[in-house]
Amino acid sequence: MMTGLAATLMLVMAGFALWSAWGAHRIEQQYPPLGNFVTVDGLRLHVRDMGQGAATPVVLLHGASSNLRDFARIQPRLAQNGRVLAFDRPGYGYSQRPDGDWPDPAEQARLVLDAAAQLGVERPLLVGHSWAGSAVMAAMVEMPERIAGGVLLAGAAGHWAGPVNWTYSVAAIPVLGPLFARTVVYPAGTRMLGDVVQEVLAPNPVPEDYIRTIGAPLALRPGNFLHNAEDMNRLSVYLQRLSPRYREIDKPLLLVHGADDDLVPFWNHGERLLPIIEQAQVEMLPDTGHAPHHARPDAVIAAIGQFERDRVRDRAE
Repeated sequence: MMTGLAATLMLVMAGFALWSAWGAHRIEQQYPPLGNFVTVDGLRLHVRDMGQGAATPVVLLHGASSNLRDFARIQPRLAQNGRVLAFDRPGYGYSQRPDGDWPDPAEQARLVLDAAAQLGVERPLLVGHSWAGSAVMAAMVEMPERIAGGVLLAGAAGHWAGPVNWTYSVAAIPVLGPLFARTVVYPAGTRMLGDVVQEVLAPNPVPEDYIRTIGAPLALRPGNFLHNAEDMNRLSVYLQRLSPRYREIDKPLLLVHGADDDLVPFWNHGERLLPIIEQAQVEMLPDTGHAPHHARPDAVIAAIGQFERDRVRDRAE
């Protein structure tokens, strides 16, 4: 017979599960899709499509725990010169994720590029923030004919030693991980978001209305959280296997990085690339942390625009 303590615990967990389900529904009401949907391999991918013009088309890929709203400050301005597509990566925001095998950075890049092609965008400049830097590097190695060049925006390109955040480790535990995602993540996450965004932007101040602008609560939904944890848990090993092939890269590459980025430090994810990829260009932003597109949007837009004009468009012509 179930003890009183066990019964109480089950009731508490059921209550948290209902609270989390309600929370996920409420989040989706507050942050509905902003763009349209493209179907690739039976998966619906969410994309926000802006602009037209002579500049090389740009595809923007967000980082961990994020979605296409993260580019709300720079996409409209980049789109003043050319077409710019911002995607929810598979499993994030409102994009579906394939079942079965992990969609590694190369697979995520392929799905996004296939979706872009359906919209008439071929050989774009691929821009990846944070985690999505790995998708840019994978595309430059595995499918260079499909892109005009790459931009790492505080992008991850090197492997590292040590564990990831403990919540990701918990998420990887069978049974316990999904239970954790469906009961604890929403109530705890809503209270921690303020501290988390301060850490991401440090040493820069958090812009006004930042959490709402980027739709940060979307990451607290159970499926989104579990997909993000899978991506984070497997990224370092993937990059360790990919990085020996960086010498094959011959496409233009721009590294835009904050000098004070402690989350994805330049010494590991940028500096080590320079002796290997001779054509790589660096735009180091002083007094800037892990979100340069929020802390220094003017500098980021100018760097991408100059890179497109001088290194990407000239090469294409």
